Amino acid sequence: MAAYDYRCRDCDTTFTVQRAMGDVATLLRCPAGHENVVRVWSAVSVTGKAAAPQPAGGCCGGGCCS
Repeated sequence: MAAYDYRCRDCDTTFTVQRAMGDVATLLRCPAGHENVVRVWSAVSVTGKAAAPQPAGGCCGGGCCS
């Protein structure tokens, strides 16, 4: 499950919904029951070891590979 942010165009309410990735495009109502809802796209924050910059310079991390 992933958290997605949505905004209702009728009442301007922003809300978050936990949904499976395959259900993102299915019909959704705001907490007030309106159907005029759009997904709010936001920047993704990536942290952790996988996001760390990797050394450049070939197979040995910048050293001379002879």
